[in-house]
Amino acid sequence: MAEIRVNPTRMEMKKLQGRYNTARRGHKLLKDKRDELMKQFLEVVREDKALRERVEKALELYYKGFSVASASGNPKMLKEALICPKKEGSLEVTYKNMMSVIVPEFSYSTSESEAAQSFNYGLAFTSGDLDVSLRELGGILEDLIRMAELEKQAQLLAEEIEKTRRRVNALEYIMMPQYLAAIKSIKMKLDENERGNTTRLMKVKDMMLEAQRRTNKQSDEEEPVAE
Repeated sequence: MAEIRVNPTRMEMKKLQGRYNTARRGHKLLKDKRDELMKQFLEVVREDKALRERVEKALELYYKGFSVASASGNPKMLKEALICPKKEGSLEVTYKNMMSVIVPEFSYSTSESEAAQSFNYGLAFTSGDLDVSLRELGGILEDLIRMAELEKQAQLLAEEIEKTRRRVNALEYIMMPQYLAAIKSIKMKLDENERGNTTRLMKVKDMMLEAQRRTNKQSDEEEPVAE
Protein backbone atom coordinates (compact mmCIF):
# COMPACT_ATOMS: atom_id res chain seq x y z
CA MET A 1 0.00 0.00 0.00
CA ALA A 2 1.46 3.35 -1.06
CA GLU A 3 1.97 5.90 1.68
CA ILE A 4 0.79 9.49 1.60
CA ARG A 5 3.77 11.82 1.79
CA VAL A 6 2.95 15.04 3.65
CA ASN A 7 4.76 17.55 5.83
CA PRO A 8 4.62 16.46 9.49
CA THR A 9 2.75 19.52 10.76
CA ARG A 10 -0.36 19.91 12.87
CA MET A 11 -2.15 21.66 10.00
CA GLU A 12 -1.50 18.72 7.67
CA MET A 13 -2.65 16.30 10.35
CA LYS A 14 -5.88 18.28 10.76
CA LYS A 15 -6.46 18.19 7.00
CA LEU A 16 -5.90 14.43 6.92
CA GLN A 17 -8.26 13.90 9.85
CA GLY A 18 -10.93 15.84 7.98
CA ARG A 19 -10.38 13.75 4.87
CA TYR A 20 -10.51 10.55 6.91
CA ASN A 21 -13.81 11.57 8.54
CA THR A 22 -15.25 12.41 5.11
CA ALA A 23 -14.05 9.06 3.72
CA ARG A 24 -15.59 7.23 6.67
CA ARG A 25 -18.96 8.91 6.16
CA GLY A 26 -18.80 8.20 2.41
CA HIS A 27 -17.91 4.58 3.15
CA LYS A 28 -21.00 4.19 5.34
CA LEU A 29 -23.28 5.81 2.74
CA LEU A 30 -21.87 3.63 -0.05
CA LYS A 31 -22.33 0.48 2.05
CA ASP A 32 -25.96 1.43 2.70
CA LYS A 33 -26.42 2.09 -1.02
CA ARG A 34 -24.84 -1.26 -1.91
CA ASP A 35 -27.10 -3.12 0.53
CA GLU A 36 -30.23 -1.41 -0.83
CA LEU A 37 -29.14 -2.11 -4.42
CA MET A 38 -28.64 -5.78 -3.52
CA LYS A 39 -32.13 -5.90 -1.97
CA GLN A 40 -33.75 -4.45 -5.10
CA PHE A 41 -31.60 -6.63 -7.35
CA LEU A 42 -32.76 -9.79 -5.56
CA GLU A 43 -36.41 -8.70 -5.84
CA VAL A 44 -35.98 -8.17 -9.59
CA VAL A 45 -34.25 -11.53 -9.98
CA ARG A 46 -36.97 -13.38 -8.06
CA GLU A 47 -39.73 -11.88 -10.21
CA ASP A 48 -37.74 -12.57 -13.37
CA LYS A 49 -37.22 -16.20 -12.33
CA ALA A 50 -40.96 -16.72 -11.76
CA LEU A 51 -41.77 -15.14 -15.14
CA ARG A 52 -39.13 -17.21 -16.91
CA GLU A 53 -40.57 -20.45 -15.53
CA ARG A 54 -44.07 -19.47 -16.68
CA VAL A 55 -42.83 -18.40 -20.12
CA GLU A 56 -40.81 -21.58 -20.59
CA LYS A 57 -43.87 -23.73 -19.82
CA ALA A 58 -45.97 -21.75 -22.29
CA LEU A 59 -43.26 -21.99 -24.94
CA GLU A 60 -43.06 -25.72 -24.40
CA LEU A 61 -46.79 -26.01 -25.14
CA TYR A 62 -46.42 -23.72 -28.14
CA TYR A 63 -43.57 -25.71 -29.69
CA LYS A 64 -45.39 -28.96 -29.04
CA GLY A 65 -48.60 -27.75 -30.73
CA PHE A 66 -46.73 -26.11 -33.60
CA SER A 67 -44.71 -29.27 -34.24
CA VAL A 68 -47.89 -31.35 -34.42
CA ALA A 69 -49.54 -28.76 -36.70
CA SER A 70 -46.48 -28.69 -38.98
CA ALA A 71 -46.37 -32.48 -39.20
CA SER A 72 -50.08 -32.97 -39.87
CA GLY A 73 -50.74 -30.01 -42.17
CA ASN A 74 -49.58 -28.81 -45.56
CA PRO A 75 -46.38 -26.69 -45.16
CA LYS A 76 -47.55 -24.33 -47.91
CA MET A 77 -50.91 -23.82 -46.25
CA LEU A 78 -49.18 -23.27 -42.88
CA LYS A 79 -46.92 -20.63 -44.40
CA GLU A 80 -49.90 -18.84 -45.98
CA ALA A 81 -51.78 -18.93 -42.66
CA LEU A 82 -48.94 -17.24 -40.79
CA ILE A 83 -47.75 -14.79 -43.47
CA CYS A 84 -49.90 -11.91 -42.21
CA PRO A 85 -49.67 -10.61 -38.65
CA LYS A 86 -52.68 -11.10 -36.40
CA LYS A 87 -52.54 -7.68 -34.76
CA GLU A 88 -50.38 -4.63 -34.33
CA GLY A 89 -49.24 -3.06 -31.09
CA SER A 90 -46.98 -0.32 -29.82
CA LEU A 91 -44.22 -0.48 -27.25
CA GLU A 92 -43.37 2.60 -25.19
CA VAL A 93 -40.22 2.94 -23.16
CA THR A 94 -40.04 5.15 -20.08
CA TYR A 95 -37.32 5.42 -17.46
CA LYS A 96 -37.26 5.54 -13.69
CA ASN A 97 -34.62 6.07 -11.03
CA MET A 98 -33.73 3.14 -8.77
CA MET A 99 -31.05 4.23 -6.29
CA SER A 100 -29.41 6.57 -8.84
CA VAL A 101 -29.68 3.86 -11.54
CA ILE A 102 -31.80 4.83 -14.56
CA VAL A 103 -33.70 1.70 -15.60
CA PRO A 104 -36.24 1.25 -18.42
CA GLU A 105 -39.92 0.41 -18.14
CA PHE A 106 -41.75 -1.09 -21.13
CA SER A 107 -45.44 -0.47 -21.79
CA TYR A 108 -47.22 -2.51 -24.48
CA SER A 109 -50.60 -1.54 -25.89
CA THR A 110 -52.90 -2.75 -28.68
CA SER A 111 -56.33 -1.72 -29.94
CA GLU A 112 -59.37 -3.64 -28.66
CA SER A 113 -60.69 -4.32 -32.14
CA GLU A 114 -57.45 -6.02 -33.15
CA ALA A 115 -57.20 -7.81 -29.84
CA ALA A 116 -60.75 -9.12 -30.20
CA GLN A 117 -59.97 -10.90 -33.47
CA SER A 118 -59.50 -14.63 -33.08
CA PHE A 119 -57.23 -15.68 -35.94
CA ASN A 120 -56.31 -14.09 -39.26
CA TYR A 121 -56.61 -17.31 -41.26
CA GLY A 122 -59.37 -19.67 -42.18
CA LEU A 123 -60.05 -22.63 -39.92
CA ALA A 124 -61.02 -25.08 -42.68
CA PHE A 125 -57.53 -26.04 -43.82
CA THR A 126 -55.55 -25.64 -40.59
CA SER A 127 -55.10 -27.87 -37.59
CA GLY A 128 -56.55 -27.17 -34.18
CA ASP A 129 -53.05 -27.66 -32.73
CA LEU A 130 -51.97 -24.51 -34.57
CA ASP A 131 -54.76 -22.55 -32.86
CA VAL A 132 -53.66 -23.84 -29.44
CA SER A 133 -49.98 -23.07 -30.06
CA LEU A 134 -50.67 -19.53 -31.30
CA ARG A 135 -52.99 -18.88 -28.37
CA GLU A 136 -50.23 -19.96 -25.97
CA LEU A 137 -47.71 -17.74 -27.78
CA GLY A 138 -50.00 -14.71 -27.70
CA GLY A 139 -50.69 -15.21 -24.01
CA ILE A 140 -47.06 -14.79 -23.02
CA LEU A 141 -46.38 -11.60 -25.00
CA GLU A 142 -46.80 -9.31 -22.01
CA ASP A 143 -44.75 -11.69 -19.87
CA LEU A 144 -41.95 -11.62 -22.45
CA ILE A 145 -41.96 -7.82 -22.46
CA ARG A 146 -41.96 -7.70 -18.67
CA MET A 147 -39.16 -10.27 -18.55
CA ALA A 148 -37.05 -8.19 -20.97
CA GLU A 149 -37.64 -5.16 -18.74
CA LEU A 150 -36.63 -7.06 -15.60
CA GLU A 151 -33.51 -8.55 -17.15
CA LYS A 152 -32.34 -5.12 -18.33
CA GLN A 153 -32.98 -3.74 -14.87
CA ALA A 154 -31.05 -6.63 -13.32
CA GLN A 155 -28.12 -5.99 -15.67
CA LEU A 156 -27.97 -2.27 -14.86
CA LEU A 157 -28.35 -2.90 -11.11
CA ALA A 158 -25.59 -5.53 -11.19
CA GLU A 159 -23.23 -3.07 -12.91
CA GLU A 160 -24.01 -0.38 -10.33
CA ILE A 161 -23.55 -2.88 -7.47
CA GLU A 162 -20.13 -3.83 -8.84
CA LYS A 163 -19.09 -0.16 -9.15
CA THR A 164 -20.33 0.58 -5.63
CA ARG A 165 -18.55 -2.50 -4.26
CA ARG A 166 -15.26 -1.37 -5.81
CA ARG A 167 -15.67 2.11 -4.30
CA VAL A 168 -16.45 0.64 -0.87
CA ASN A 169 -13.38 -1.60 -1.05
CA ALA A 170 -11.18 1.28 -2.26
CA LEU A 171 -12.25 3.39 0.72
CA GLU A 172 -12.08 0.54 3.23
CA TYR A 173 -8.80 -1.08 2.20
CA ILE A 174 -6.82 1.72 0.51
CA MET A 175 -7.80 5.30 1.25
CA MET A 176 -8.86 5.05 4.90
CA PRO A 177 -5.79 2.96 5.94
CA GLN A 178 -3.56 5.43 4.06
CA TYR A 179 -5.07 8.36 5.95
CA LEU A 180 -4.76 6.55 9.29
CA ALA A 181 -1.14 5.61 8.57
CA ALA A 182 -0.28 9.20 7.58
CA ILE A 183 -1.99 10.60 10.70
CA LYS A 184 -0.16 8.09 12.88
CA SER A 185 3.16 8.96 11.22
CA ILE A 186 2.61 12.70 11.74
CA LYS A 187 1.61 12.12 15.38
CA MET A 188 4.77 10.09 15.99
CA LYS A 189 6.90 12.79 14.34
CA LEU A 190 5.23 15.56 16.34
CA ASP A 191 5.62 13.59 19.59
CA GLU A 192 9.28 13.00 18.73
CA ASN A 193 9.80 16.70 18.06
CA GLU A 194 8.02 17.56 21.31
CA ARG A 195 10.19 15.16 23.27
CA GLY A 196 13.29 16.64 21.60
CA ASN A 197 12.18 20.17 22.50
CA THR A 198 11.47 19.11 26.07
CA THR A 199 14.90 17.50 26.34
CA ARG A 200 16.59 20.62 24.95
CA LEU A 201 14.69 22.86 27.37
CA MET A 202 15.70 20.66 30.28
CA LYS A 203 19.33 20.81 29.16
CA VAL A 204 19.16 24.60 28.82
CA LYS A 205 17.58 24.81 32.28
CA ASP A 206 20.32 22.60 33.75
CA MET A 207 22.98 24.74 32.05
CA MET A 208 21.40 27.92 33.42
CA LEU A 209 21.21 26.43 36.91
CA GLU A 210 24.81 25.29 36.64
CA ALA A 211 25.87 28.75 35.48
CA GLN A 212 23.94 30.34 38.34
CA ARG A 213 25.53 27.93 40.80
CA ARG A 214 29.04 28.80 39.54
CA THR A 215 28.28 32.50 39.72
CA ASN A 216 27.10 32.17 43.30
CA LYS A 217 30.18 30.14 44.16
CA GLN A 218 32.50 32.73 42.67
CA SER A 219 30.68 35.47 44.56
CA ASP A 220 31.14 33.58 47.81
CA GLU A 221 34.84 33.04 47.16
CA GLU A 222 35.48 36.70 46.26
CA GLU A 223 33.58 38.10 49.23
CA PRO A 224 36.17 39.36 51.84
CA VAL A 225 36.19 37.70 55.21
CA ALA A 226 35.17 40.08 58.00
CA GLU A 227 37.93 40.74 60.67
